[in-house]
Amino acid sequence: MSTVQQETFDIIAKQAKIDIATIKPESTLKDLGIASLDAIEVLFDLEEHFNINLPNEDTDFDNGTVGQLVEAIERQIAQKSAEG
Repeated sequence: MSTVQQETFDIIAKQAKIDIATIKPESTLKDLGIASLDAIEVLFDLEEHFNINLPNEDTDFDNGTVGQLVEAIERQIAQKSAEG
């Protein structure tokens, strides 16, 4: 598991008050019982933690998986470091 994935899972578990073991890359935030308002809070925490901005197309609450969210975060981090 990548550091980004581990930290993302930690933040989701803390925000949603769920056991981190229940989070799988194929889970959607909806599957995890995270309502839209809470999902927005999770995204704010992730953006703040990683010091990035996630584009809206990377944040599909109903169908997007946690794995896709991790990939979006990794892309943003890579893009940011490439820009220096």
